Amino acid sequence: MNAVVFAYHDVGVRCLKVLLARGVQVSLVVTHEDSATENIWFGSVAGVCREHGIACITPADPKSPQLLAQVQAAQPDFIFSFYYRHMLPVEVLAAAKRGAYNMHGSLLPKYRGRVPINWAVLHGETETGATLHEMTVKPDAGAIVAQTSVPILPDDTAHEVFGKVVVAAELTLWNVLPAMLSGRTPSLPNDLSKGSYYGGRKPEDGRIDWRRTAREVHNLVRAVAPPYPGAFEEIADDKITVTRTRLVPPSAHPALQRAHGMQDKFFEGGKLYARCGDGNFLQILGIQINDQDASLNNYLKYMAS
Repeated sequence: MNAVVFAYHDVGVRCLKVLLARGVQVSLVVTHEDSATENIWFGSVAGVCREHGIACITPADPKSPQLLAQVQAAQPDFIFSFYYRHMLPVEVLAAAKRGAYNMHGSLLPKYRGRVPINWAVLHGETETGATLHEMTVKPDAGAIVAQTSVPILPDDTAHEVFGKVVVAAELTLWNVLPAMLSGRTPSLPNDLSKGSYYGGRKPEDGRIDWRRTAREVHNLVRAVAPPYPGAFEEIADDKITVTRTRLVPPSAHPALQRAHGMQDKFFEGGKLYARCGDGNFLQILGIQINDQDASLNNYLKYMAS
């Protein structure tokens, strides 16, 4: 079987390696040029291609006639998209004789669209996963081929959950690929009425509003913690990024309240706490000042300002 693969990021790296391990001939890989303005903390699809001698291109426009001609010339049985960042035009999808499939980082139909892991953590979900589905004109709307779930623990950051989803994507593809190669590709319903769609997020969306509930602030911190842009506030012209928090158990609330009244942020027993809008507390476990790791004690001067 011959495949053309559109891929980027760690999911792209691992799923491309699964195809090779299963004996699929990958005749062409389409990926992205790394951006100088982006924090590149993930693996390189182009690097995998160099190791295996696979033709690899980085077109700026997936709708270009030149790219379409290259895909058609490869005469692929399958087209796969593994965390490629652009929607593929129908003309490209139609070049695959046995179908075009995308790996999405959620349990479809939930969290269709952009950055699904970050949205799942932000909303306090307790599980997510990876879904291989048929590609259609509408994003993340085609029939489901297979999916694998992973837990989201209460203090997991989006980065930690992403690591689990990478493994889930690898397992999903590894387990279903033999059936696909033998012409028995599963086709399960993807009922969009039972799901949700979310757009992209900007760094500004990480601004902390301490008037929100403690759980909401905690989920924001987890959802955008480094290597993502982070949950932040600005004090005295400095950017303070809260990188990790923990919800304080209710049993500790009366003692903290008696000792510190209505203070918003304070130290108690060598630990830094913040009171949120619902009267509940977060322990702040890590901060950065102007994007540099800093001691919690450095926060004192901002608390006093």
